[in-house]
Amino acid sequence: MLNKNLISAQTEKISALQQTILGKLIILLAELLFALPVGFVLARFRIGGVAWIFGGIVSGALVLTAYRILSKETAEPNKTVRKIGQLLVGLVVGFSIAHGDMSALYSQLHIFIFITLFLMLSGIGIGYIYSRISQTNLLTAMLATTPGGIGIMSSIAADYGKNASVVALVQIIRVTTIVFFIPILARILAVNDANTVVSIFPANFFSTDILYLALLLLSLALTFVSVSIANIVKIPAAFFFGALVVGISFNYLLNLFPLLANLDFKPPFLISLIGQAFLGISIGEYWGSKPNLGQKTIVYALIPVGMTMGAGFVAAAIATFLTPWDWLTCMLVAAPGGSAEMILVSLALNHNVEIVTAGHLVRLIAIHASLPLWLLLFRYLDRLLPNSGDN
Repeated sequence: MLNKNLISAQTEKISALQQTILGKLIILLAELLFALPVGFVLARFRIGGVAWIFGGIVSGALVLTAYRILSKETAEPNKTVRKIGQLLVGLVVGFSIAHGDMSALYSQLHIFIFITLFLMLSGIGIGYIYSRISQTNLLTAMLATTPGGIGIMSSIAADYGKNASVVALVQIIRVTTIVFFIPILARILAVNDANTVVSIFPANFFSTDILYLALLLLSLALTFVSVSIANIVKIPAAFFFGALVVGISFNYLLNLFPLLANLDFKPPFLISLIGQAFLGISIGEYWGSKPNLGQKTIVYALIPVGMTMGAGFVAAAIATFLTPWDWLTCMLVAAPGGSAEMILVSLALNHNVEIVTAGHLVRLIAIHASLPLWLLLFRYLDRLLPNSGDN
């Protein structure tokens, strides 16, 4: 009898898991089907090659809102969506910079590190101001205002019994604002740049050639292996970094085989389009899953977001004096958040993709690698300075 009960319980768990997975797939399919046409509509307004990120944001928010209204339940954001988006975008970016000259960037490594430290230290100061204004616990405020990822910072807040919802809210407002504002500003700044080319509907949208499809499947298989290895060795942003490595090295590997030596494979634009949509959906889902945001809470959250963006502009201004880069490049490098999105903007504008990619990779690695030290500092300041709130 006991064994039958155990088997019955396990069967119910498996059935519930299958239903959960099926539900998530249906929601994701609905979001993707809605995001792509919205992206095409937005692309006609010439907002640049990242229109499908915007389409994904709209789609993710509306689909989860509709799901909540119809089912009377709140669906949690699907964390896997952003990982897949980072994987696809990382692969596209890797192929785009494979033939670029990355050697000159080593001499600018100190600039990338400076921007990272500047944004992290600014985040501490902004967090302190935010905690005083909003009467929020200091540790909560610093986790909310330091660029480091929505999921990571909110999970740390939950681990220490702080207000993870506030952390997630401020982080998602920051990322959403930057993803909306920076591409539009970049597009305006790029109008008079003769070297900037915006390509929204490229010729290589997709190909049904047998060899091309085989190479595409091979690149995706190698990406899966690379990402798995990156996850095992705990590399920061493993999905983006692992795919980036494959994109950079794929054609070099093909050249090792005489029959494939003359090929120059590039993934179809459809891969970039889906990756962009997934990145947007991951942002939109956070908005769709938060139905009860008070006006006061949002107003308080906008204060540190505005200050963080201001810190990013200051960092970009300093970088223009220390480097030969133009203002647009410095702004894309220093934008405080949405690394994959900012790299996509530079790729869509065909504007110094190697520099922007290197800057954000250095920041991702530095922030994730030093996160334990920053967390110790945050906790020390939390104990040292008087708190304004419990959470």
